[in-house]
Amino acid sequence: MSDSDPRNSPERPRSGNQGNGGDPQFNWRALLLLAMAAALIGGAFMYRSPGGTILEVPYSKFHKAVENNWVDRTKPLELVSEAGAINEHIQGWAKFEETAPSEHFRTQVNLQYNSNLRDFLQEHELEANPRADTNVMASTVMGFLPVAMFLLVLYFLFRQQIRSAGRGALSFGKSKARVMSRDKNKVTFKDVAGVEEAKDELQEIVEFLRDPKRFQKLGGHIPKGVLMVGSPGTGKTLLARAIAGEADVPFFSISGSDFVEMFVGVGASRVRDMFEQGKKNAPCLIFIDEIDAVGRHRGHGMGGGHDEREQTLNALLVEMDGFDTQEGVIIIAATNRPDVLDPALLRPGRFDRQVTVSLPDVKGREEILRVHAKKVKLAEDVDLAVIARGTPGYSGAELANVINEAALLAARRGLKGITKQELEEARDKVRWGKERRSLAMSDKEKENTAYHEAGHALLGLLLKHTDPLHKVTIIPRGPSLGSTMYLPLEDKYTQRKNELLDRLVMIMGGRVAEEIVFGDVTNGARGDINQATDIARRMVCEWGMSDKMGMVEYGEHQEHVFLGRDISRSRNYSEATAQQIDHEVHGLCDHAYQQAKEMLTARRETLEAIAKALLEYETLDGSHIREIMDTGNVQNPPVPPPRPSNQPPPLRSARSETPEVTDLPPGLSGATA
Repeated sequence: MSDSDPRNSPERPRSGNQGNGGDPQFNWRALLLLAMAAALIGGAFMYRSPGGTILEVPYSKFHKAVENNWVDRTKPLELVSEAGAINEHIQGWAKFEETAPSEHFRTQVNLQYNSNLRDFLQEHELEANPRADTNVMASTVMGFLPVAMFLLVLYFLFRQQIRSAGRGALSFGKSKARVMSRDKNKVTFKDVAGVEEAKDELQEIVEFLRDPKRFQKLGGHIPKGVLMVGSPGTGKTLLARAIAGEADVPFFSISGSDFVEMFVGVGASRVRDMFEQGKKNAPCLIFIDEIDAVGRHRGHGMGGGHDEREQTLNALLVEMDGFDTQEGVIIIAATNRPDVLDPALLRPGRFDRQVTVSLPDVKGREEILRVHAKKVKLAEDVDLAVIARGTPGYSGAELANVINEAALLAARRGLKGITKQELEEARDKVRWGKERRSLAMSDKEKENTAYHEAGHALLGLLLKHTDPLHKVTIIPRGPSLGSTMYLPLEDKYTQRKNELLDRLVMIMGGRVAEEIVFGDVTNGARGDINQATDIARRMVCEWGMSDKMGMVEYGEHQEHVFLGRDISRSRNYSEATAQQIDHEVHGLCDHAYQQAKEMLTARRETLEAIAKALLEYETLDGSHIREIMDTGNVQNPPVPPPRPSNQPPPLRSARSETPEVTDLPPGLSGATA
């Protein structure tokens, strides 16, 4: 189960010229309008510009043509006068060279200066028929029509672009909520696994939406809002969609960031519009994902508050307090940072109920794996219960990724089904990263990494209160050059002091092994030092596991840091107490280091045997390390994983780099080099 479930996702109706794939198609209608406007403009210019069809000639050429009898007598000769014009025109057909063909000509004349024109024409037996050109309206219309058509084309083009963009110039304040109709929403509680308690709490909402009168009859009312809190990937969004699918009601989905815009007041307007849409479609569900983007604590900011976000939050508070649950509109929100939300948002009457969506236990992980395994082909000998026990601390999204990575790996190897080996490799890849076999490491660095990981592995088996050893490898994986992996036998929700002390000793094993064998140390223990310091400081400051400091919490410890709030807080203990805390933390780490040094020095031969086996086989399981401790060598050598036939040979890097290491996620113990 994951938040990013690949099922039918809600989509907004497409507007504009959108194809099936969402890409804009060619706008033929706009092109046709543009061509019509161009044709009209060209026609108008042709009409208004006589030079395009009639030859303009001076009066001297016309005089010569008349004298030489070059005027075509078969076609009429006209004396055209235009309203409002001083000059007149003679229009007809003539040739102006002896061998040239006849042309349609036009000659400008002024009867005031050419008073003998009529006599001149009569001498040559010609007569100019007078004609008045008074079609002013047609000329005006033809002059204005192209401009009007061009403006009309621009209007259609801009309107089309605005529609295709999905947001008009006046639609900034409209809600961006995506509506999932009842036909499209096929997700139900059967598709959600691993969060049975959360489903039980949300079942009341489903029953209310199905039969509201059942609750109204006794005077009770359903919560106005439900806030789902949980780590990323635990299935909060999928749960909300399942509620809508079970209740068979419209489902509005929007993200908290969709309310925030660059224009002040837009977010508040979108909140009001969203609630108006909800009331029109009641009964319905409104789901706000990542509500912490808009619902952060007011007044806690660097240099003052954010006006736009606070206005949006105020509008959300007013709308949630103003509508009645009898209308059938229920708000569901999801976040993984409830500590930063404004207290007014969490009071009864707004978000009445908080539902915790936690990481799944072993039974829940098995159910989640079965849900995602329906889409792939598994081998007959695959037991998902074994895979579930080997994935403590995995979220629903990570489990879905394990199935997907195993399917891809099996496809690359040309298998007909996913086997247990592909699932285990996918599990390690999702949590610890992909193997980087192409990373060029010198023999000296490989030897140093082998002894480092051997120190972790040996102490992990010698100590009584550590998790069982899963695998040791000197193949670079993720950010580390080598890894020692531990898997607990069962899900753990608490840790004992002896377990933490033994874990400190085990973490120190890598640096101690380097010092014992080489007499020198490297920077590969950076991640180990980070883990050890964090555990020791929490033992002293948070968990009351220091005899000297007692059962007192030093500092206000939160799971997440909220800079706008925490930066203004001062330390609640003195400098002398701070020195004592540092002394206790230093003492825990030093004691663990000395204990690790004594144990590895006494088992020097076993340490070297494990390191040599790692140099030979690169990866060893926990059973192989136990064989070395019992017999001195590996009795059942590991089988290398099959390589795909089309895989190219690994590339060698031109230089060797030592990547930085990071701490392992909570839920799995381990050490990296």
